[in-house]
Amino acid sequence: MKPHKKGKAFLITMSVTLVVGIIAYAAADRYLIPHVEIADVNEYNSAAAGTAAPTDANSTKINTSNSSPAATVTADDWNYVSDTVSIAIKEVTAGSGSDTITYFVADVTLTDATQLESAFANNQFGRNIIETTSVIAQENNAIFAINGDYYGFRTTGIVIRNGILYRDEPARIGLAQYKDGTVKIYDETTTSGKELLAAGVWNTLSFGPAILENGSIPSGIESIEIDTNFGNHSIQGDQPRTGIGIIDANHYVFIVVDGRSSGYSKGLELTEFAEIFQSLGCETAYNLDGGGSSTMYFRGRVVNNPLGKNKERGTSDILYIG
Repeated sequence: MKPHKKGKAFLITMSVTLVVGIIAYAAADRYLIPHVEIADVNEYNSAAAGTAAPTDANSTKINTSNSSPAATVTADDWNYVSDTVSIAIKEVTAGSGSDTITYFVADVTLTDATQLESAFANNQFGRNIIETTSVIAQENNAIFAINGDYYGFRTTGIVIRNGILYRDEPARIGLAQYKDGTVKIYDETTTSGKELLAAGVWNTLSFGPAILENGSIPSGIESIEIDTNFGNHSIQGDQPRTGIGIIDANHYVFIVVDGRSSGYSKGLELTEFAEIFQSLGCETAYNLDGGGSSTMYFRGRVVNNPLGKNKERGTSDILYIG
């Protein structure tokens, strides 16, 4: 009998181990293991546009002729002004003690909507492909950047970046940036990526919720859940946040709120976040991925202090100005 009992116990142990292993692999496959759908985004984009892919030798071109004067640029640690771009960043601190809030506001004016670009981690498209915001920014010669919507955490949403459609799985309320410099909140489930491209959309973001529409704060934003799957942190309550707002065509406001760091910054609720955009004159504002992802990059440095630890979390994508 004893050998039989031992054999039965062994089989039970092996069965439990197998089940645990399957669950662990499934979790790793869903949240950790990279799934590359497009191995070279630059090459993919060039093929879609019918042009040659950029190389190290020609990706950045400098005008050395006498036919056009060099652009005039003035810049410091918080400002950048050229003939085509204006960026002004300020740090704001309010409250005291455990109620202290610290956030960073970037007021950005462009002359062309396509100057606001998107880039993917490792120049690849797919799930679980991540790099920090600052690394993606440096790889794309960005002057300014913020984290995007972390499209790679999910398999749904309409993903249009730099005028190219990558994913067409409508699921939630999105943000569309048009080539004419305007921005609109839209319901993904009532349209398609192809229709949006035909209408002149340059970039879409699929996270949310929309926190300002026509200058007003939508009701019920504190109860909206974006992702309810395992491994996702709730967007409710006081959180680090990243958001994009628009005052007028090609006039943007980007805000990154630090949080989860008592005495430095506790974070903000969505309504409080919306009120900041509203106070700055934005007509439309949209919540992006937050938490440890919330990062603002400017001229070679991370401006904010992610989670009060000066440590960035990897993300799948950024919005940037090059």
